[in-house]
Amino acid sequence: MPVTATVLPGFDSPDLLPWLEAADATLLDLLPFGVVRLDRAGCVTAYNAYESERAGLRPATVMGRPFFSTVGICGNNPLVAGRYAAEPRLDALLDYVFTFRLRPVPVRLRLLQAPEARHAWLLVCRRAPQAAA
Repeated sequence: MPVTATVLPGFDSPDLLPWLEAADATLLDLLPFGVVRLDRAGCVTAYNAYESERAGLRPATVMGRPFFSTVGICGNNPLVAGRYAAEPRLDALLDYVFTFRLRPVPVRLRLLQAPEARHAWLLVCRRAPQAAA
């Protein structure tokens, strides 16, 4: 069944992975959260408008590049990148802080992949910074 823009899934939608797998770049750009689609080697194959705007990186500059070693280096650790290697079936939420360009950015990540899926997915939802106590 083709996906349409009439009902866009949310960041926490339980059936998000099949929707993402069927969506084209135009639909990914409509989502109100960041979407990074990775091939099985970890290279970027889609980078939606939301993530491009927030990160300040044009999709053309990240396409085909290894995400965790050249684009999202702050996620190249056991908590994020390591999960994709260790867990063939993955649907995990993680509160995280990107240290992009030395400016901490609190985010909630959703890590998605499944053996039957063609891609791995890194979803990014910005969080409000927590006030100091």
